[in-house]
Amino acid sequence: MGLYGRTAEQELLSDLLAGARAGASGTLVLRGEAGIGKTALLDWLAAEAKSSAGEDPVRVLRVTGIEPEADIAFGGLVQLLWPVQERLASLPGPQAAALGAVLGSGEQRGSDRFLTGLAVLTLLAELAEDGLVLCLVDDAQWLDQATAEAMLFAARRLAAERVAMVFAARDGGFTAAGLPEQPLDRLQDVDARRLLAQAGVAPILHQQVLTASAGNPLALLEFAAARRQQAGHPVPLSVPDRVLAAFRARIAQLPERTRLLVLVAAAEGRGELPLVLEAAKLLGIGLGDLEQAELAELVHVMHGTLTFRHPLIASAAYQGAPLARRLAVHQALAEAADDPDCRARHLAAAATSPDESIAAELAAAAERARARTAYAAAARLFEHAARIAPEPDRQAELLAEAARQALVAGLAPLAVELADRAEARTGTAAVRVGLAPLRAAAAAEVDDHGHAAGLLLHRAAEASPDDAASLLRTAADQAWQAGDAGVVRDAARQLHALGADDSVATAWAALTEEKYDDALARLRRVLARGGDGREQPACPTLPPRLLVAAGALGDDEAALRVAEAELTRCREEALIGSLPQALEAWAEVLVVTGRYREAKAAVAEAEEIARDIGLRRRLARLATVRARIAAVQGDEDRALAAGLPGSEGPPHTAVLALLDLGLGRTEKVLERLEAVPAGWPQATLMPLAAAADQVEAAVRLGEPERAAEPLQRFSAWAHAAGTSWGRAVVLRCRALLAEVDALDNVDPDNLYAGALRLHEGSGRPFEQARTELAYGEWLRRSRRRSHAREPLRAALAVFEQLRAAPWAERARAELLATGEVLATAKPTADNLVDRLTPQELQVVRLAAAGQSSREIAAQLFLSRRTVEHHLYKAYPKLGVGSRRDLARLDLG
Repeated sequence: MGLYGRTAEQELLSDLLAGARAGASGTLVLRGEAGIGKTALLDWLAAEAKSSAGEDPVRVLRVTGIEPEADIAFGGLVQLLWPVQERLASLPGPQAAALGAVLGSGEQRGSDRFLTGLAVLTLLAELAEDGLVLCLVDDAQWLDQATAEAMLFAARRLAAERVAMVFAARDGGFTAAGLPEQPLDRLQDVDARRLLAQAGVAPILHQQVLTASAGNPLALLEFAAARRQQAGHPVPLSVPDRVLAAFRARIAQLPERTRLLVLVAAAEGRGELPLVLEAAKLLGIGLGDLEQAELAELVHVMHGTLTFRHPLIASAAYQGAPLARRLAVHQALAEAADDPDCRARHLAAAATSPDESIAAELAAAAERARARTAYAAAARLFEHAARIAPEPDRQAELLAEAARQALVAGLAPLAVELADRAEARTGTAAVRVGLAPLRAAAAAEVDDHGHAAGLLLHRAAEASPDDAASLLRTAADQAWQAGDAGVVRDAARQLHALGADDSVATAWAALTEEKYDDALARLRRVLARGGDGREQPACPTLPPRLLVAAGALGDDEAALRVAEAELTRCREEALIGSLPQALEAWAEVLVVTGRYREAKAAVAEAEEIARDIGLRRRLARLATVRARIAAVQGDEDRALAAGLPGSEGPPHTAVLALLDLGLGRTEKVLERLEAVPAGWPQATLMPLAAAADQVEAAVRLGEPERAAEPLQRFSAWAHAAGTSWGRAVVLRCRALLAEVDALDNVDPDNLYAGALRLHEGSGRPFEQARTELAYGEWLRRSRRRSHAREPLRAALAVFEQLRAAPWAERARAELLATGEVLATAKPTADNLVDRLTPQELQVVRLAAAGQSSREIAAQLFLSRRTVEHHLYKAYPKLGVGSRRDLARLDLG
């Protein structure tokens, strides 16, 4: 049967195929209602790929989502990759282990739910070394979530692997954000009539069929085959529903034994003929009863597989059967099944009352799904087990497990709901206490750290001393994130009363009371010992405590060390879900130490991964890091564009204040920073860091009294922290105030000179350049023009290197006012690196260090071909022709 009215779609698919052959991988989602022709287009594309291959080999991998198997972990991926499982040995170790666990050929298991997606990407890239790979996914709306996550992760990261991937999905199902989509419209009358003519329908019947089918190709063929008017159907019925009704009518005309066998096949779902026949035998029917369904062209049997001509036929067969018959069929399938997951699914479908034995089988299936990192499937199976379990406490236990798996799967709202339901099922204090960390973690994942902290604090009162201490430590973590100073202090007090003092919680409590000496001394000890086993946060949204400790101390070296260690761990263990947070922490340190290019590359990588795996809230936090660079560089559009929903709050306020300061909007700086809520507990991370901006704005505005309080806090912190850059900034602030006589009998010259001595080697070039600029401005105003030039030149050099345009303009203006003649800036080696994209920069730096394409691919979670694609794009930009040449370049 030919395709009519699909010329545009065929051209789009042909272009996708041609691009992949040329080395530009691509993905497309075909979207439309049931019967609109999605499968026909996939069939056409598979045939087109083979017919146009010529001498080039082509491999077609296909998978069809199956509605009854939507909860079977990785069922779709097994179907897709089973024909190529022998290629697993070519993958890096962790990836091979992940796919081995999925396909049942390995013992090792991954701990990251996205590792399987990376393994799929690498496997497809390896297959593409032999020729074009075409991946076709039909009925994607019915893929199990683990398969969908893995395939979408791979699809979004395809670049230069000679892979084309096409998903076909119904309207309203299968979310594929970021992938290009092509909607399929119904056929125009002229194309519909051509299709009917090809099907041998008499012209006299065309109008009746056209009216009833409304241009849906499947409806056209089915209604034409039935040779009957559809006007008797109620008008509100959609076309797919009318087709479903037509299929039910055709099934109803089959012999009773055939109808029963068709029902068995529909309930089984996978098309495994041996299992269908074994269950049929238990019901007193057999293979001979299938003949009438084949003759009616409702089903096809080939190579031991039974398939329905269209998924709607299976739906019609199942939905049209009486309940008692459906239950009997599922019971027979359960008895006939060898696969324990399949048995559990059919036992659950056959259950009509609570049954602990069935609940136990579902829980065992959930454990197997969890072991394969199919956490969403595990959550649903545990939840189903809870519905069948007879005892409330057992229901609570299973719901709690379901919530844990939902949390790991990234389904935070579902985790909250399941945890709340678990709480409602039990009246035992011990069980409630056990649920508290889970409920708090789920609440925190939906960005309600305040609720999480309060819940933990409340439950700690019911807990044993050991459990209470654990709850209180986590409560302090959550309260710190939420900005609830009262709960931070309360948790620390209760820990002290229990004799279970926690270094970090106590330090945070001290910070909220501005007891900097005590707080920072504790954090310094935590960093020195590297943690005591309790320093890792209990919730995925909380940053590692060591990293927070380093940030609170302003210890850039320590923060960089901790962040790099976390990055290394994530890369070596392929912890893709944890990598964006590690990259964010690393980028924050890179920004303050002036390594903007590296910071942008880290943020770009983190954003790409976060988008790929759906970490929307992480994107908001990453936006604040990007916004800070834009603020320094005076790029207002970019700074404001980075303000994604969820990135608002004191940290983003500080970024916007810095932007305003650079652009000369001093009153706005003070308005923003003075509006930050008093008592915000992360004082060392935002208000203190912005104190210097408040001081400078107040001085420039002629209102130095507004600088007194922020400077007092910052000075106390800098003294306790002992960092040279912090003490230098304090001296700069005092010098600014001394310039306007806000400090009596203090010589600004001595203060500036002292600040510059402290800045030497402190590792914060932007802060040092700000001090040099302020000093040069003061010297020039004091008519010491020749003395002013040296600090102004130094400041200008740094500002130009950082692309800090408004600050560089100030430095230039001051230099001109001293009589300096400024030469046009000459191109530097940095200009070469600026030509690269963030990912190209990462790739060339690793290549210059001697790493192979395969090693780089494993580090950056890319395919080897994509790495080489980035290298070949980078070479002409850098003016080199090989990896050997890269080693001679200064890549920063």
